[in-house]
Amino acid sequence: MHVGEGATSRRRLSKPDRHAQLLEVARRFIREEGTDELTLGRLAERAGVTKPLVYDHFGDRAGILAELYREFEARQRETLDVALREAAPSLPAVAGIVAGAYIDCCLVEGRELADVVAALAGSATLSQVRQEAEAAYLARCRTALEPFCGPIDAAGLHALIGAGDALARNALAGRISPERARGVLTRVITALAVDGEPGTTETRP
Repeated sequence: MHVGEGATSRRRLSKPDRHAQLLEVARRFIREEGTDELTLGRLAERAGVTKPLVYDHFGDRAGILAELYREFEARQRETLDVALREAAPSLPAVAGIVAGAYIDCCLVEGRELADVVAALAGSATLSQVRQEAEAAYLARCRTALEPFCGPIDAAGLHALIGAGDALARNALAGRISPERARGVLTRVITALAVDGEPGTTETRP
């Protein structure tokens, strides 16, 4: 057991605090040993709690991974919200804020997020979680960008996610710099906004 984890687990925690503690232990576990080694039993052992307690919080291994993904997406939305409060009222400024927040959040999570996504690939759980998270994130992007460019269609917004993920992976791998990733994504977002099709009938995310 790692230093500090046992002491925390022995204290009586509220259910929300215990949930947060278990997720933090799961993040460290994945960072050190990878997702393949993560099980309810090993998480319980690392956290110094019983396996039924972990089961009560997450249900199964996929539940742990899905919660980690939801937590990342919540932090990403919060980071974007905070950054947008300081943005200058122009399309280039807001596009830069959106791009920077996306890339920076992915870099902070590092390979742990990629491991979580890979572990859930093809599962109904991840599909639902990603759809919900992306819809919430893109709604914020739409609200931030449309005052400067008019309506943006759904396809353009989803292209932001694809480009952002690809650039973040390349930055994590050291193939491009974070600054380059932010700059390219800013140009992508600006182009998507400028090319938005007013009056589109596509379903909004």
